[in-house]
Amino acid sequence: MSPRAQPLDARAPAASAPRNLPLLLVLFVGSGCAALIYEIVWFQMLSLNIGSSAVSLGVLLGTFMGGMCIGSLGLSRVISTRRHPLRVYAALEAAIGVFGILILYGLPYAGGIYTSIAAHGMSGLFLRGVVSAICLLPPTLLMGATLPAIARWVETTPVGVSWLGFFYGGNTAGAVFGSLLAGFYLLRVYDMATATYVAVAINAFVAMSGFALSMVTPHSPPAEPTDQAAPAAVPGAGLVYLTIGLSGATALAAEVVWTRILTLLLGATTYTFSLIVAAFLVGIGIGSSVGAVMARSTANARAALGWCQALLVAAIAWAAYALTRMLPYWPVNPGLASSPRFTFEIDLVRCLWVVLPAALLWGASFPLALAGVGSGERDGGRLVGRVYAANTVGAIVGALASSLLLIAWIGTENSQRVMIAVAAMSALLMLVPVLSGVPARLRMRRSGALAGAGVVAVSIWLAFTVSPEPGLLVAYGRWMVTWLPFDGQILYVGEGMNSSVAVSRMPDGVLNYHNAGKVQASSEPQDMRLQRMLGHLTTLLPANPASVLVIGCGAGVTAGAVSVDPRVQHETIAEIEPLVPKVVSKYFAAYNFNVVANPKVNVVIDDARHFILTTDQKFDAVTSDPLDPWVKGAATLYTEEFFNVVKQHLNPGGVVTLFVQLYESNVDAVKSEVATFMKAFPNGIVFGNTYNGGGYDMVLVGSVEPLTIDVDAIEQRLETPAFAPVARSLSEIGFYSATDLFSTFAATGPMLAPWLQDAQINHDRNLRLQYLAGLSLNEYDQQAIYAQMLRYRRYPDHLFVGSPRTLQALQSVIAGGAQP
Repeated sequence: MSPRAQPLDARAPAASAPRNLPLLLVLFVGSGCAALIYEIVWFQMLSLNIGSSAVSLGVLLGTFMGGMCIGSLGLSRVISTRRHPLRVYAALEAAIGVFGILILYGLPYAGGIYTSIAAHGMSGLFLRGVVSAICLLPPTLLMGATLPAIARWVETTPVGVSWLGFFYGGNTAGAVFGSLLAGFYLLRVYDMATATYVAVAINAFVAMSGFALSMVTPHSPPAEPTDQAAPAAVPGAGLVYLTIGLSGATALAAEVVWTRILTLLLGATTYTFSLIVAAFLVGIGIGSSVGAVMARSTANARAALGWCQALLVAAIAWAAYALTRMLPYWPVNPGLASSPRFTFEIDLVRCLWVVLPAALLWGASFPLALAGVGSGERDGGRLVGRVYAANTVGAIVGALASSLLLIAWIGTENSQRVMIAVAAMSALLMLVPVLSGVPARLRMRRSGALAGAGVVAVSIWLAFTVSPEPGLLVAYGRWMVTWLPFDGQILYVGEGMNSSVAVSRMPDGVLNYHNAGKVQASSEPQDMRLQRMLGHLTTLLPANPASVLVIGCGAGVTAGAVSVDPRVQHETIAEIEPLVPKVVSKYFAAYNFNVVANPKVNVVIDDARHFILTTDQKFDAVTSDPLDPWVKGAATLYTEEFFNVVKQHLNPGGVVTLFVQLYESNVDAVKSEVATFMKAFPNGIVFGNTYNGGGYDMVLVGSVEPLTIDVDAIEQRLETPAFAPVARSLSEIGFYSATDLFSTFAATGPMLAPWLQDAQINHDRNLRLQYLAGLSLNEYDQQAIYAQMLRYRRYPDHLFVGSPRTLQALQSVIAGGAQP
């Protein structure tokens, strides 16, 4: 197809192009579906090695979108217009499929190389970027080139540009399906390999179809132009590129900010993230189709683009209002849902309620921007590449600025005000300047000035309507409405780089630490019991716990229990959110022995998995108390591969302890957690923490060598003056002797083998736990689950040693079936 702007009937493919464009639209749906499956899988695979903190995900996102940007710009410079556009498109799709396979099998090796040489600080950040670039740039370059490639099959006329808008919308529609297919089925039922194979199959189908179409639609290469001069630049095109770039910035910034708030409202599961992405893409897909129709019929595409940006000001303000002053107060009690399906349905409605108005406008802006600069460009691929690149560059800036800087610096409230200001600026760029005369130049018309003044005034007013996140939403998330009216006090609310946290005090004086929209730790007796059990078992069981790693700071109670053991010389706390140690040190010092200020404690701000993969330190004990396993990303700390890495960082005689919750879970999720731990530590032990006579949560204990617990030796140790703080800490939670502590024994791994026969092991390749647990975050079956486990409990003959009197007392509790 010639790049020259000729009448549609003047070129060979023109007669068949309109007939094939609907078929190409279908192929673009497939392209979008495969691309989103890859994106989800690749992000999940890479985050296993470089971490899942905001910094790591920012690097991943920037690399992914950067590749798309370079690919969109580079196609017109690398691929000649003489090549058949359909064959170029088909070749790109085939190559994407090849890279899909290469990344699936090659990424583990790249991750292994990274973790063997990784460092912390700026050098580590640079290395993360290098690894991401090596893995993601080749396929994303190809993905970014697909739309510019097929753009050469249509003319840069209003009708042709409208078809490009339809292609963009079809690609987005496929992306919606791909995000839901991967998040709700492929990764939930199968694993990353199966999801990749499905995406590769889609690529193969699209590639073969593209080649087949190219064989029945001949392409007439353009004649060499006699005039070598470059086409004259379209006056004001730079402003259009800047406008669509700012539009991309507000779009991705909004997705980051609104996702932060929506995950509090809906629960931070992988299903919620899929629903949010789908809602955004639905709006963009519909909007781009509407914008394509407008681009074909409007006489002033730039004015239409400007009014889209002006309406975005109102749409962003609407979303801010809905998120903070409307949806949190809807009378929706998640505990009433009889099936997760009903929860997902209403969650999708709430996502659409927030994001759809703005997403429609962002989607419409792309084809309007194409129409705004299309008249002066002969090469459709170059036209689309430039507009797409401008939009993507803006998206990169918006995503990185919001996730790494704005939320942590100024919060979601002011971040949304910034977005309103940027949207208003992009509207002014299109509404105020107009073309005047020949030679064309930009000037200001009275009508443009009035429109600009109106946009500024409305934007300022709407910016002041934006409200902060309700503290109760940060504290109780999806359960917020059930806590109204709230008779407690929200002492602190903070929006960090990775999560929003809160501290509350109840009328009875109980302190709660909130993260991910729920109570993660508290001074309630049952919570204090678990947290201190976890810490004290970690140091009492090893022969010499000189060096201890604590995964997750939380309220600091577990870390504090570790710190008071006199044999502990060095304690490392790995915490992903910088706000947490600050909050802990201020509000929970009385319960955690002021652990953060302890000179032998070192707090490392990093994803715990990334830290332990990249450190060369070894420890005498490791204790892990991560966020709920249904929180997206937390399941990476419960995989068999991760437990095996932890084993490699244990000194001889070392132990590992792990918190496992029974509430807000289901039997399949608990089985997965326990079975995966026992797979790595076959002789693992389960200690139970009960509440009101029933199960509440548990501590799992594992070691490389078979563990023998000398109850009398530990009792003697607790009676010495040096261990007085440990003994006092245990007595405060109801354990007045070592016998009391170990009477919480529930089972060993071999005892639970029959119960765990149908358990699904949580591997890096499937992260099965996050999908199992994500179906039950509103369930409270802890007593029934623990009762199932206790059916297999019997006294362990070779685990405990001590005097006959001690062992008899312990055996009477365990064998008698009494609830500890």
